[in-house]
Amino acid sequence: MLFSGDTLFQMSIGRTDLPGGNHQQLLDSIAAKLLTRDDSSVVLPGHGNATSIGDERRANPFLEGIQ
Repeated sequence: MLFSGDTLFQMSIGRTDLPGGNHQQLLDSIAAKLLTRDDSSVVLPGHGNATSIGDERRANPFLEGIQ
């Protein structure tokens, strides 16, 4: 079970348009720290519905190309 805060959401990722945001840094962090987990790992984001690493790897449009 992972608590992703505002990093990874069901079919979305955190905002990087706010001051200090860095889109590439967010993607690199997701790839290195979250997508290395087993597909069955449950993700509890800071907002919204729970999801799994596998569901996000397969269908999250923001993760396309970094899996």
